[in-house]
Amino acid sequence: MSDEEKKKTVLVTGFGPFGEHTINASWVAVQELAKKSIPGVNIVIQEIPVAYETVKKQVPQLWEEVNPQLVIHVGVSKEANAITLEQQAHNDGYKRLDVLKTCPSNNCCVEGAEECLISSINMEKVCSDVNGSGLNIKAVVSHDPGRYLCDFSYFVSLHIDRSKSAFVHVPPLGKPYTGLELADGLEQVILSMLSQI
Repeated sequence: MSDEEKKKTVLVTGFGPFGEHTINASWVAVQELAKKSIPGVNIVIQEIPVAYETVKKQVPQLWEEVNPQLVIHVGVSKEANAITLEQQAHNDGYKRLDVLKTCPSNNCCVEGAEECLISSINMEKVCSDVNGSGLNIKAVVSHDPGRYLCDFSYFVSLHIDRSKSAFVHVPPLGKPYTGLELADGLEQVILSMLSQI
């Protein structure tokens, strides 16, 4: 078996522009992450638009095409001032319009699915690993991804496989971290999550 075959494939998505986020910090951080060489890890990145219908189609397609050992969606939150590890996602309450000025039918992500799905990755452990890594970056755990595209994309992935799905919110660039610092934090997140899978 070659080294390439032994590598664990991690799919990492970032979001495109929306609202005041004309440059989305999540996509900047994910692009910086892709420049890094992480031993034993093959990073596949994809930008996804802030659009419900596209996310609902594109995310399952990515799972199928990439066949990843881990999927991490990264989004920006103006409320965040640290790397924010989301433990769960919601199926309903999607009333906020996306960039195409649409909402999902019945304000719901997956018809007939549970109201809330919890990742089996222990985010408290990931948080502790990141905070103990010696990086100048802080991590926290959240249980509310915000019922917008972040929450929505996370639920889509958790519904596919909750044992290897994660969501990370990052602050806007410069508040307080650069794209490179966020990428360093995401690298630690990936290494910690892979150790649990």
